[in-house]
Amino acid sequence: MPEAVIDLRAVGVRLGDTPILRNLYLRVEAGEAVGLIGANGSGKTTLLRLLATLLAPTDGEGGVLGVSLRAAGRFAVRPRIGLIGHTPALYPQLTLEENLAFVARIAGIPSAAVGEVLDRVGLGLARHRRAAACSHGMQRRGEFARVTLTRPDLLLLDEAHAGLDAQAADLVAYLVREVQGRGGAAVVVSHEPGRIAPLVGRFVELQAGAIAEPGTAAP
Repeated sequence: MPEAVIDLRAVGVRLGDTPILRNLYLRVEAGEAVGLIGANGSGKTTLLRLLATLLAPTDGEGGVLGVSLRAAGRFAVRPRIGLIGHTPALYPQLTLEENLAFVARIAGIPSAAVGEVLDRVGLGLARHRRAAACSHGMQRRGEFARVTLTRPDLLLLDEAHAGLDAQAADLVAYLVREVQGRGGAAVVVSHEPGRIAPLVGRFVELQAGAIAEPGTAAP
């Protein structure tokens, strides 16, 4: 069987004696987009952090992009993972352009690409504004610009449409389709399954840290 982008086998995450994720089996193939749903506190954000290599499993085995989540080598694939979480990963005292220029520099991306992606997400005229002075929606667009710039092979979106106005909602679809087109995969968390249904091939539901119905078809 070809190597999957995500392959979790009986994976669990415990905080002390408290299980946060329990006995997860999840395989996501290249070119696939999966919707992740569940109530608050069900473990969705913890699962994204696990897939982003920010957490290691305490039980079971799993890998992302061909590297074990328990191995030190997992850090080497982090540049190939794009995570957009609840809190913007922007330096507040830097401008939007400076934030992206810093990312481009450490990733070895030509600086000319910074202006292009800012224009693509509708922030071209705000490039000199400090991140701290931007609205939540603008910061969210800044995050989308970062992911567009780095072209990840695994895209992880936590509450994908949060803070986006109607004009920016198409950016979610753009990012998902882009990573699929490169042969990568996407996991998209949303409290609005109907909104992301056109973007994903199936849904996975978490209940109390466990997968309720793996592989359920998208509605």
